[in-house]
Amino acid sequence: KSPAAAGADLVPFHKLTQWTTYSLVEPIEKVLGWEVEGMEDMTGLPEYRNGGLLVDFDVLTLRPGAVSSYRETPTSLPKLPPSHPAIIEWRAMTVIELDRIADGIRKKLNFPFTLAQVLESATWKGGREIAKQKRPETGGPPIEIESDGTVF
Repeated sequence: KSPAAAGADLVPFHKLTQWTTYSLVEPIEKVLGWEVEGMEDMTGLPEYRNGGLLVDFDVLTLRPGAVSSYRETPTSLPKLPPSHPAIIEWRAMTVIELDRIADGIRKKLNFPFTLAQVLESATWKGGREIAKQKRPETGGPPIEIESDGTVF
């Protein structure tokens, strides 16, 4: 595709589809006795709890000037549309870092946790807890997204 082609500037994230898949796999396997293959190919969820954890712990930081123009909010956090390059980068780096975190946890504990187990028990839960400590008034992410909740 040429850069001018419609959608050439988009990075696809399938958070809601992935979340649904992660949620359905365990009951499908346990209740129906089916084996779901390919789970190792699922990616981490590029959502604000996981991504927020990485920003709150300075694993990821915004590049200087990345949010030079953003909508001011009462909390003085940047509020950006989902299409903003900083948000796209944040989400893409979140997926990469979640794999690294999962590998580190597996090695440290010498246990073959699935990525879904790491997401649920470590990064998503940890993201909620650190957000509540850092932003007790909202418990929200370190970067606000202009969204109806279906994007991030």
